[in-house]
Amino acid sequence: MPKNEVTYPEGAIKVLDKGFVRLVDVMGDDSSIVQAARVSYAKGTKTVSEDEGLIRYLMRHHHTTPFEMVEFKFHCRMPIFVARQWIRHRTANVNEMSGRYSEMPDWFYEPTAELCTTQSMQNRQGGTGETVEGADDVATSFTTAQDKIYADYEMYLQKNLRRELARVNLPVSLYTEWYWKIDLHNLFHFLRLRIDPHAQYEIRVYAEAMAKVVAERVPMAWQAFEDYVINAAHFSRLEISVLQDILKGTRLTREEIESRFQNKRERGEFIARLEAFGYKL
Repeated sequence: MPKNEVTYPEGAIKVLDKGFVRLVDVMGDDSSIVQAARVSYAKGTKTVSEDEGLIRYLMRHHHTTPFEMVEFKFHCRMPIFVARQWIRHRTANVNEMSGRYSEMPDWFYEPTAELCTTQSMQNRQGGTGETVEGADDVATSFTTAQDKIYADYEMYLQKNLRRELARVNLPVSLYTEWYWKIDLHNLFHFLRLRIDPHAQYEIRVYAEAMAKVVAERVPMAWQAFEDYVINAAHFSRLEISVLQDILKGTRLTREEIESRFQNKRERGEFIARLEAFGYKL
């Protein structure tokens, strides 16, 4: 394969600069969820609206087993550092390409200057959205370092150094590929975490691509997932006590609300949610 030539399989959704998500196979659909929930279900005996109502009931009341009857298998290419976040979701079956058996292609993730942002002081896992000083030079330095490391890798291979050792200096920006199979219940859990705005951009775009595929294949289940999980609000005991007072007509100040919580981050998150709901402090 010529150096730097990036290819994509048929049906692939392009992600990042060289990655993709491709649906390989799917077992089941919305009717499979209904069938599992109603063991005595017979085709043609229930209306579409009743099926949708049941799926929404299952999602609303956290009856997860019927959603496990649907499975998706994806073929994906992503930077290794994204794969290492992704693999934390251990409820899937994975088979990844191996640098022991194959020569790794010269495909690296090259972040643009716009993505070279500063570290957030509040969120240890994220950034501020403000680019670092000399962002263009920083972006260029990624590529320069990658070129040098891959040239060394090629030199090791030319010396007939065993591939399993030749690869050891390759960085986590290198692209890898895998087949990833998961049931719908656990896929929803993955998507809930990874399409969240706080998720790292580089894995979020993969989750967003997969979400479009899922929404097309199981539209009823996806709508219920959006309504009861993605766009829903869940409250703790302390938060409910504050909401109860507000609903009674008690006007609470910011200081009074903050006094209910010992944890600074918890009270800050709750106040932000109240303000998002339109409550004036």
